[in-house]
Amino acid sequence: MDDSSLVWDDGALVTIDQRGLPHEVRELRLGTVDEIIEAIKTLAIRGAPAIGIAGAFGVVIATAAHTVDGVVDEARVRAEADRIAAARPTAVNLAWAVERVRTRIPAGADAVLAETLDMLAEDGRVNRAAATHAADLVQRLCADRPLRVLTHCNTGRLATSAFGTAIGTLRVLAERGAIENVLVDETRPLLQGARLTAWELAEAGIPHRLTIDSAAAWAMATGQVDCVLVGADRVTANGDVANKIGTYAVALAAHRHGIPFIVVAPESTRDPNTATGRDIVVEERAAAEVTGFGGVATAPADTEVFNPAFDVTPGELVTAVVTENGVVHGTNSAATQPVSAARAELADIAKELYGRGWMPGTAGNLSVRDGATAVVTGSGLSKGELTPGDMVTVAVEDSAPLPGQRRKPSAETTIHTAVYRTTDAGAVVHVHSPYATALATEAGAAERETTLRITDFELIKGLGSADPSAIDIPVFPNWRDVPRIGADIERYLRDNPAVPPVLCIAGHGITTWGENLSRARDRAECLEALCELVIRTGRRHAFATPAESLEIGLT
Repeated sequence: MDDSSLVWDDGALVTIDQRGLPHEVRELRLGTVDEIIEAIKTLAIRGAPAIGIAGAFGVVIATAAHTVDGVVDEARVRAEADRIAAARPTAVNLAWAVERVRTRIPAGADAVLAETLDMLAEDGRVNRAAATHAADLVQRLCADRPLRVLTHCNTGRLATSAFGTAIGTLRVLAERGAIENVLVDETRPLLQGARLTAWELAEAGIPHRLTIDSAAAWAMATGQVDCVLVGADRVTANGDVANKIGTYAVALAAHRHGIPFIVVAPESTRDPNTATGRDIVVEERAAAEVTGFGGVATAPADTEVFNPAFDVTPGELVTAVVTENGVVHGTNSAATQPVSAARAELADIAKELYGRGWMPGTAGNLSVRDGATAVVTGSGLSKGELTPGDMVTVAVEDSAPLPGQRRKPSAETTIHTAVYRTTDAGAVVHVHSPYATALATEAGAAERETTLRITDFELIKGLGSADPSAIDIPVFPNWRDVPRIGADIERYLRDNPAVPPVLCIAGHGITTWGENLSRARDRAECLEALCELVIRTGRRHAFATPAESLEIGLT
């Protein structure tokens, strides 16, 4: 078969029997309503869009079977349509597709077939559009490099009619050279990830690894996942998402680690008539799916089983729901702003500076501005172990954290927001690098602002000073009340708008800023290297006389 997994051929639906994959690719020919229903119930055909279109073809078959001398027995066809729609209750696409073709029953089987074939063609176009929108979003939210993406269950051409939703997104990203590797959850108990998704990814030439479902959270915790892509069987009016069992656990882990969790589905999967996930009927399947596999028993006889086929992920855990119309649901504006990329960069640079010894213990903090808010590293955490989920969004105006966040912002957030309120900085770095802190402490005072002047060192050029041969660095008192330090800094920057983007706090550390986090870090590096030169030479002026030498130095 070509890219389409569903083909109409001389009065029958022809498809791949997904029960045989990956070891056997066998064609399934379905010519009766009972065969269609059986294929849907036994997962020979599965995936919300696919079973919807298969169900519509079932109505075609029913209409043809109950037409005599050109007269349709509408009552019998509608009864068959009801049976088809009830085959699996959780996926809304099945009822949606059956309802769509039901209106064509009075016009006869050819009219129902024409509507179904239109639906089939639409599905391929819809999936490609949704996948492209989702790929665009992923690249906005994540770092600009080949990505490690985790997916759950199967969402490719087997689950749709063509191309796929979440797997379609992976295909688009792979075409753009934006996939490093896909981590595939095996998807217990029927292993749709292992049997189907791994098969489809191999078919498409997309690099991937298979993992057990329970390893997904650990993969995120250890920095092996940049983004999660899943499909959906139903999306309620409030953005709750019903999908294959195990999706909720993946969403919880992604939320914990600040990783984008993106749902890709056609508009037909949205159900505006269901208010919330609490109203969804979750199908439960046979105990044998859990107590054994492949004919081999894995549990004691007569063991009772809980085997829901689906779970419901609350909308607040979903970064975005993407359809052919683009982003239709999102949380905390994450669907339209590259906040997750900023959080990932904060975690990466924090680890780098921690490794240099500039952020010992839980000291130091970084931030990136995002309009009227800033994303800042969380309080009381080792900067060498931060994840994107350890960041906090605060209001620049008053330093207050936005509601609904699990971490507290750094106690020194007021230093960052003072800089943002008075400059055009895009990012701030506050660290405790040893040489710069030592020199600032030597130059500082307990209760007043002082100035550290350094001249004629080449590294001054890297600090953004108007005069590349000299720099005057303000040194502020280290008040116990940290907001007071922030107030001092804000007052100074308002009075001196042209000062270089670096400052020191006596007995405390340094703060630098720039248009982005990399530039702010670079300035911290230059300031630390400059202060090391000053201490090692004993001179604040590169060509000072011996009388001007510092009393501190290396011993």
